[in-house]
Amino acid sequence: MEQSIEKVPIYLKMTLTIREAAEYSNIGINKIDSMLRMPNCPFVLFVGSKKLVKRKAFEDYIGQRLII
Repeated sequence: MEQSIEKVPIYLKMTLTIREAAEYSNIGINKIDSMLRMPNCPFVLFVGSKKLVKRKAFEDYIGQRLII
């Protein structure tokens, strides 16, 4: 019997990897990484040394900006 693992669509995930956030937003990986390094970045979540992007906060941040 074959087990299938269903993937959660990006738009339903709470957190995204930098690669997923880049794919989701059409912003480059390097630019997102530099944004995550900003002091008091509102959408970064550290899991150990790994940086994740809080999807909802990232959407809100992008929605309020004209220039990134």
